[in-house]
Amino acid sequence: MKRSGKAKSFFDMTDHERTRDVAQYDREFVADKFRALTPAERARWQRAKRKPGRPVEGRGAQVISVSVERGLLAVADKLARHKRISRARLIARGLRAVLAAEGIAVSPPARHEG
Repeated sequence: MKRSGKAKSFFDMTDHERTRDVAQYDREFVADKFRALTPAERARWQRAKRKPGRPVEGRGAQVISVSVERGLLAVADKLARHKRISRARLIARGLRAVLAAEGIAVSPPARHEG
C-alpha cells in the first residue's frame, strides 16, 4: 500500500484504514514475494554488511608485537595524547625519523579514501 505524503499515525486511522493496513501481516507465505537481489542491491547489501575498519594508509598496516620499557611507553603515551595522535602514529613517526637519520628514504604514507 503506497502512501503519499506523511503517513498517518495508526491511532489517527479509522477502523477500516487500520484493518486494511494490518491485513498485510495476516498473509501467509510472504517468502513467495522474495526475489534474488539485483547487482545494485547486492552491492548495497555488501557495503552495509562490511565492518567499518580503519582507513588504509600507505600499503596498509601490519600488526606486530613489540616489548617496550614501561617508563618509556608511559612517556610516549603522554606525548601522543599531548599531540592528539595515536600511539601507533607516534611510533611510526619515530621509525621514520630514525630511518631518515640513517639516510634511508621512506615516503610518508598516502591516505586512501574509500
